[in-house]
Amino acid sequence: MIFITAKFRVLPEHADRWPQIAAEFTEATRAEPGCLWFDWSRSVDDPTEYVLVEAFRDDEAGAAHVQSAHFREAQRTLPPHLAETPRIVNVTVPQQDWSLLGEMAVPESR
Repeated sequence: MIFITAKFRVLPEHADRWPQIAAEFTEATRAEPGCLWFDWSRSVDDPTEYVLVEAFRDDEAGAAHVQSAHFREAQRTLPPHLAETPRIVNVTVPQQDWSLLGEMAVPESR
């Protein structure tokens, strides 16, 4: 799978509304057949920073994502709300889902 995480620093005046600003892009991406997940989180240290964690089934699904109409639309509509160019980590990993974090295992009897 292709695993991607990106940091978006949003202009302060748009930070509280970022989930709504990015909603159409988020919904359209989640509906892509090759999208495994596409989840936003807000930093607990910096209220203007959002982290996007996303994964796509394979290279073909990743290519379809960046070639989609909703991706091109996001390229046009999202940057005016940003304070800087987003930063990204993009890797291919040999799995298709999250692994368990064994070092913090929760007993099954809970």
